Amino acid sequence: MDEELSEGLVNPVQEPAPPRSLKELIDRVTGRGLPAVIEAGDAGLAEVLPFPFMALVGQLEMKVALMLTLINPAVGGVLLIGPRGTGKTTAVRSLVDLLPEVPRSLCHYGCMPEDIELDGMDAVCPDCAQKYARGEALARMDRTRMVELPLNATLTDLVGGIDERAVLHDRMRLRRGILAHADQNVLYIDEVNLLGDELVDAILDAAAQGIYTVRRGMLAATYRARFVLFGSMNPEEGRLRPQIMDRFGLRLIVRGLQNPDDRYEAYQRSIAYRRNPRLLISQYARETQIAREDIQNARDNLPFTTIPPQVSRLGLDLIQKLGIDSLRAEISLFEAARAYAVADGRLEVNPNDLRQVAPLALRLRRSQFMQDFFAERQLEEEEISNTIEAVYQRG
Repeated sequence: MDEELSEGLVNPVQEPAPPRSLKELIDRVTGRGLPAVIEAGDAGLAEVLPFPFMALVGQLEMKVALMLTLINPAVGGVLLIGPRGTGKTTAVRSLVDLLPEVPRSLCHYGCMPEDIELDGMDAVCPDCAQKYARGEALARMDRTRMVELPLNATLTDLVGGIDERAVLHDRMRLRRGILAHADQNVLYIDEVNLLGDELVDAILDAAAQGIYTVRRGMLAATYRARFVLFGSMNPEEGRLRPQIMDRFGLRLIVRGLQNPDDRYEAYQRSIAYRRNPRLLISQYARETQIAREDIQNARDNLPFTTIPPQVSRLGLDLIQKLGIDSLRAEISLFEAARAYAVADGRLEVNPNDLRQVAPLALRLRRSQFMQDFFAERQLEEEEISNTIEAVYQRG
């Protein structure tokens, strides 16, 4: 009977072993060819179906940087710099299906349990204080969302303004802007180097404080704005202001694929997506689900991930030797290393983790202008010091 059963099996399909870590999953999918496309009719979909992140060909450094930031928002966001057509915008938008869950307030005023834990009952509204006393939840878990800032957005769109619908009913009320909607979400700015100065200033202020205030006449409202900042730009179209460049924790130089086989594979996947996006998405659904679960698990374990003293000294020595002044370099470097370690299934950072993320966190942080400025000031300080010594010696 066993022989008859074995003879009846024709090339049984074996499921591949589950990946041991998030990095192994990325490596596996990157090297996998596109499955044979089964022709199907047009689904007639009107909704937006992003290109699957796991179907992106090559660009390992870019994919790792984006996923590390989803695991650990303290990394400080990602800036993608490169020419047109290298997949920067596609990569960011394709993260929609990988976004983790975060606790989101059930209150109109944004009250959270940690507000009470830090500052007591007076830190929340009366309704939430009563709910907390009764043991009711003040927040629920909700999927992080991708919020895009269009280039034609105005300052009112960004920060908020008078609610026109309320005005029609003889009421004066403020409405939330894009920054408020981006709270605990991802804020993506395509062509960030073309953004107007007043919008950049508002984003910088909100990113630094985690909150911002809108004032329109006698009305004022303060909104939370704790977002992860993603940006992309083409350097041919202009430089990025140093102030906002410093707000991006990881910086990627995105070039076109160099391997002809990779380029052809990218072409095939692009055409398959245009023909039937739902079909292509379904072909990578399993990997997408695994990656989403791994990101959520890594995010949950991140608070327990530590950096040994010898590893931290290694990172500090690296930053000092590179002559980087901004203290955000340490934040991005160490937080990215923690995310890299926990994505690999470990709760302690090792020197190799630091080595892998150092190029992402430390590039484009030195300024030739500031180096020249400090050199000139050093010469001036020496001249002043020598003059003072000479004058006092004669006196």
